[in-house]
Amino acid sequence: MRLLLPCVLLASCIMTAPAFAAEPPASPPADRPLNEFVTGVEKDGSITFRLFAPSAKAVSVALGTKAPLEMKRGDNGIWTVKTDVLKPNLYEYYFNIDGFRSIDTGTNYPKPQRQVNTSLILVPGSIVDVRDVPHGELRLVTIASKALKSQRATYIYTPPGYTDASKPLPVMYLYHGFGDTVASWVAQGRAPEILDNLLAEKKIEPMIVVIPDTEADIPEAIAENFPGAERRKTFYPINADAIDRELVEDLIPYMKKHYKVRDDADGRAVVGLSQGGYQSLVSGLTHLGTFGWVATFSGVTTTTVPNKAVDAALNEPDKLNKTLRNLTVTVGTKDVVTGKDIAGLKATLDEKKIAHDYVEYKDLGHEMDVWRPSFEAFLGKVFKE
Repeated sequence: MRLLLPCVLLASCIMTAPAFAAEPPASPPADRPLNEFVTGVEKDGSITFRLFAPSAKAVSVALGTKAPLEMKRGDNGIWTVKTDVLKPNLYEYYFNIDGFRSIDTGTNYPKPQRQVNTSLILVPGSIVDVRDVPHGELRLVTIASKALKSQRATYIYTPPGYTDASKPLPVMYLYHGFGDTVASWVAQGRAPEILDNLLAEKKIEPMIVVIPDTEADIPEAIAENFPGAERRKTFYPINADAIDRELVEDLIPYMKKHYKVRDDADGRAVVGLSQGGYQSLVSGLTHLGTFGWVATFSGVTTTTVPNKAVDAALNEPDKLNKTLRNLTVTVGTKDVVTGKDIAGLKATLDEKKIAHDYVEYKDLGHEMDVWRPSFEAFLGKVFKE
């Protein structure tokens, strides 16, 4: 009986087990070409979004800031929708599948984020394309940060033709925004492509661009540990102070040791978008002997995130005007994230007669369509005599 009991129990379990629905196919059927199942850019510049989701009940796609496009289910579980002809650009999008936000699993171009939920797609024909021009070198290096007691990934772009025998070049430190990663200015900002293309057109000066991580990820400042209300009040100041120490104590010395770089304020710039724009103000305005060029694109400011060192610098307008070669401030006119920040900074700069370049991007919000053109425009003037 002891030998038969397990068999009897097993048989009983098999006979009474509930019936489960068949698993949906894991991939498109092999008897049709894969391009019928995945998103693609058409010859006219439109995009056909496709998603293989046989069991889905409703699917839509959100493209940038536009209203979601409802998709229709076809045969073999393919959901599709085609856009109008779009201007050349790099676009963000994601799918809503029965209420679940998803990247496009049919492509290999996710937006770099700390929590990935968006995909990217390129409609060719703009400055962000990979063109047939001389290309710089992009290195991903790991730097031992004594300031942060950690190993830090950092991208370093050197222009075409750079060697250890080159003349010392100016350096730009370029910071990303909140929720992004060290890869954001590379993959989404398309900084290497923009630099290559502008250099080929002889519109900018040869330079080295250092792209660090804007998040310190130290125990007292982990971005995910702070709700929105506490982020500006507590997280940003602590994180900015830590990143500033890394910049001054680790990154600048690393560049001086490993690359042929200039060591004067006029040969050094700090630039950032959103949270990175706050970083550029903290580091740029409080180290005037270190940086001669500062730019904030839609940046957080002391209007909402107090910083005594930045405010002290702003209260010395004559010193700022004498020391800085250029201070650039840009924002979209419909920016509901940092629009008030930039408005407050602009009012302070005007009131104290601090020289600056101010650019508004009409009808745009807190988005890359402000930051990539801002970067391109700033490159056109930085490091020029």
